Amino acid sequence: MINLVLFGKPGAGKGTQANFLKEKYNLKHISTGDVFRFNIKNGTELGTLAKSYIDKGELVPDEVTINMLKAEVEKNPDASGFIFDGFPRTNAQAEALDDLLEEKEMKIDATIALEADDEVLIQRLLERGKVSGRSDDQDESKIRNRFDEYNEKTAPLMQYY
Repeated sequence: MINLVLFGKPGAGKGTQANFLKEKYNLKHISTGDVFRFNIKNGTELGTLAKSYIDKGELVPDEVTINMLKAEVEKNPDASGFIFDGFPRTNAQAEALDDLLEEKEMKIDATIALEADDEVLIQRLLERGKVSGRSDDQDESKIRNRFDEYNEKTAPLMQYY
């Protein structure tokens, strides 16, 4: 079993690389963004709560994110491993992920950090926003806020692992 964590600012290519790794190693890709969008689209309680933060360009609180991720892992008991894309984003989430995996006698085997210039990422996200309709990809100030949140809360986690 292989469990990977992908790190990178929004638009860095985590989803693209996760798709490649998923195919090559037969892993289950869990993207917090995709999980949020699924819950939002389906009007779940967690989805409605997550949307209120996403629309402001803020990170969704740990408790909401952890509960959604735990449900995804538990839906796939026979997986050969997982790619965690966009999770963990905070120290509390990293500790919760460790606890969840430990309960299942698993661990994180490797982390991959994707890096790109902020201005390139902003243009990439603004273009993606035109196609996807995602509110958090259509406003440069929200994008920059997401980068600030990443730098403050998520980037330090690379040292955690």
